[in-house]
Parts: sequence; structure tokens; C-alpha cells
Amino acid sequence: MADLKAHILEETRTAMKARDKARVGALRMISADIQRVEVDERRTLSDDDVLGVLTRMLKQRRDALSQFEAAGRDDLAEQERFEIDVIEGFMPAAMSDADIESLVDRVVTETGAAGMKDMGRVMSAVKAAVTGRADMAVVSAKVKARLG
Repeated sequence: MADLKAHILEETRTAMKARDKARVGALRMISADIQRVEVDERRTLSDDDVLGVLTRMLKQRRDALSQFEAAGRDDLAEQERFEIDVIEGFMPAAMSDADIESLVDRVVTETGAAGMKDMGRVMSAVKAAVTGRADMAVVSAKVKARLG
């Protein structure tokens, strides 16, 4: 079993013993999504695959949060914030803007990218290096600024 999956299961057990219903619910949601992907793809997920699932869940929660805040649904927005906090607890440390910019500069130099036509090549190289550690929308904006 992957270390990250085992860590999530252990956190679930700990939350159950502490009778923290909200955290147990969020952790069970994470486990269910991971298991759904495993059943759909008929394979056991590696830590990188689990990070991909968590990244997708974070994106969904952030989108829902902005919609709930726009609609004035503070109760649902608070629930989404809590779930985001729980999911972020399993993500690797986020990269700073300076780290992202230096990585983009290095990849642009290594690939010899000259303009926007090379953005796909740069993005694929950067994406492999930042998986789960940076928002790809931010990375994309920095690559566009560097190439454009």
C-alpha cells in the first residue's frame, strides 16, 4: 500500500478515536475518491497518483468555495474551507513564487524555448517538476509572462 494512502487511513483512525466527526467525514471522502479511482482504473494507486487525486479534489473544493461565497452561502463555504485544510494537510509543501519563477527560467533555458509556440513543451517539463506543489494556473501565467 502506498505511504500516502496508509497515512490517510491512519489519520482517519486517529480522528475516529478522537470522535472528530467533521474530520472523519472529510477523510472518508478522500479515501472514497481514491478508492473510486482505483476501482475505475482497476489498479492500486501510487503516491504520485494519490497526489493527482488530491490535487483534483483541491481544485474542485476551491471552485465550489468561490461559488458558495459568491452566492452568500457562508455555511457551505465554511465546510469547503475545512475540507481544503484537511486535503492540504496531505499535500507536499507548496512552492514559493520565486521558486516557480526560477524553475520556469531554468526550463526555458534548457528547452531553448523562444516564444509562445514553445509553451506546451515548457509546460510539460514544468508540470512534471511541480506536481502537487503549485497551482498550474499560476505556473501557466508565469510561463506566459516569461515567453510572451
